[in-house]
Amino acid sequence: MVRGKTLMRRIENTTSRQVTFSKRRNGLLKKAFELSVLCDAEVGLIIFSPRAKLYEFSSSSMQEIIERHQKHIKDDQGEKPVVEQNSMQNLKHETASLMKKIELLETSKRKLLGESLGSCSLEELQRMEHQLERSVNIIRARKMQVYREQIERLKDNVKDLASENVMLLEKCGGLEKQQTSGEEDQGEGLSTESSEKSDVETELFIGLPECRTKRPFKN
Repeated sequence: MVRGKTLMRRIENTTSRQVTFSKRRNGLLKKAFELSVLCDAEVGLIIFSPRAKLYEFSSSSMQEIIERHQKHIKDDQGEKPVVEQNSMQNLKHETASLMKKIELLETSKRKLLGESLGSCSLEELQRMEHQLERSVNIIRARKMQVYREQIERLKDNVKDLASENVMLLEKCGGLEKQQTSGEEDQGEGLSTESSEKSDVETELFIGLPECRTKRPFKN
């Protein structure tokens, strides 16, 4: 028979609750004993029933186990403040070091901008001068590089525009040729038609109706 899963909630029935307590208590005491024997562990178990009855198990003296437990708690509580204090000291030291670095950087920045130079020595001024010259050279080199890149881009744009211009001219030339050939064909058609009309003979009659003479007339 398969046992169902026990719901983890208070048993309302008093008799069932007492029976369950007795069974679980005996099982817990047995497990504590097995743990102490099998694993050579120092085990101390204290149980109070709902009626405040004490049940306990200890692999050695219960008093010694309790004293050892209290001593361990005191040692842990004594070590934590020391660790926290060391951590706070480290944080304070790092903060002071960072603040000092920030102050030095701010002072160097003001000097590079030409401010607060009254306390600078000749060597320091020369060092700042060389540093500024190097910075200016780097900036100029970068500026020339940007100029060259822009020129190359403009050249590429000019090439693209020239190619597009050639294509458009070719298209326009083709259209003009088609239009010219069409006009020539139309002109040839008109000249042919006029020549044909000029070759047509026209009959004219000269004289009286009774004796009119038929003469050919060419236009």
